Amino acid sequence: MPIDFNPHFWFNNNNNISQKIVHQSFIHNQPIQDTYIKTVQNDYAGIKISKKDFGTLKNGEKTKLYTITNKNGASVDLSTFGATITSIKVPDKNGKIIDVTQGYDNVTPYETAPVGHAGGTIGPYANKISDGKFKLGETEYTLECNKDNGKTHSHGGFQGLDVKNWKAEQLKDGIKFTYLKKDMENGYPANVEMSVTYKFDNDNKLHILYNAKTDNDTIVNLTNHTYFNLNGAENTIENSVLDHVVTLPNSSKFTKNSEIAVPTGEITDVENTPFDFRTPKKIGDVINSDHDQIKIGSGFDQNYCIDNYDGKNLVEVADVKSPKTGINLKVSTNLPGFQFYTANHLGKSTQPAGKSGSKYEKRSSFCVEPQFYPNAINTDSFKEKGILKAGDEYNREIVYSFSAE
Repeated sequence: MPIDFNPHFWFNNNNNISQKIVHQSFIHNQPIQDTYIKTVQNDYAGIKISKKDFGTLKNGEKTKLYTITNKNGASVDLSTFGATITSIKVPDKNGKIIDVTQGYDNVTPYETAPVGHAGGTIGPYANKISDGKFKLGETEYTLECNKDNGKTHSHGGFQGLDVKNWKAEQLKDGIKFTYLKKDMENGYPANVEMSVTYKFDNDNKLHILYNAKTDNDTIVNLTNHTYFNLNGAENTIENSVLDHVVTLPNSSKFTKNSEIAVPTGEITDVENTPFDFRTPKKIGDVINSDHDQIKIGSGFDQNYCIDNYDGKNLVEVADVKSPKTGINLKVSTNLPGFQFYTANHLGKSTQPAGKSGSKYEKRSSFCVEPQFYPNAINTDSFKEKGILKAGDEYNREIVYSFSAE
């Protein structure tokens, strides 16, 4: 969901994913030629990491782009600005390497026209908070309302984590980004040390590990907002993602939305609705259904509840395939819900051209954003609120697994 338009578990190295539970070209003031500072420091188990300049921010800060490449030639590009995924390149059924994520070739569009939070780390509290207000104990906090004509706070506001320049540490098998959110920064209480670690392995699995520590009680709900088109990111035209076949194997329920797409607190069965993806369905076959929740979102923009969720084990929540390329994406997480979004609000006139040279139009991609339920902090019927207490740690994980057939 774009802006306009018991969290204490560590990463588990057991990556055997079953169907149910896993136990563990917009250029502005940029040089015409690439300005690589190539540093391939290590070759760990076939994993190589390089770094280059990604452009300069308005305040003069430099940004960097890291590329993790595995032994298969698949790669992930990661920007310090927003701890953002700018590209994921994986082989299709013929072995051709294809970029399957929307994004930009330099930092300027991400800073000056941050449409849809493409690829960014979302927080401090992902999705919506009604009226921009929440209480911790007896203290009420007020955040800016940056969406729905001033009625909701969304994705951390205009100064969310996706528009911060994070520090980067190169690991032997990945990149660790860190950011210190100061007390009352953007309205959120407490000093919070946050990190996002990306590890890309030789099985074409991208692990995203989130950690947060706080000196006082606060709220934390972190996710990633990558836009995928498994036919290739150059497929930018309207409705170009509708041929994708989606399975959401562990979601028998979703949260019902109000007319401004804030959960009402009611949890609804997917059965006999267009939201039932427990068996494979093509997006285009159901996206224009005559259902009030589809109309509210102008397509799919819904939080799904995850069956078999326990906060510890990774659960496979989405399986999406491209009939054209044969590329298959599976998403797993140990968070309780996820937003399934079909980019219904892309295509604004102010949007910059993407890395392929064309503007990303509506329904040209999809997102799967694992999260605590939207507005959980204000909703009695939602058990987990995303509250992080002083002395506790937030540890959650998302895994994107790619294959082709």
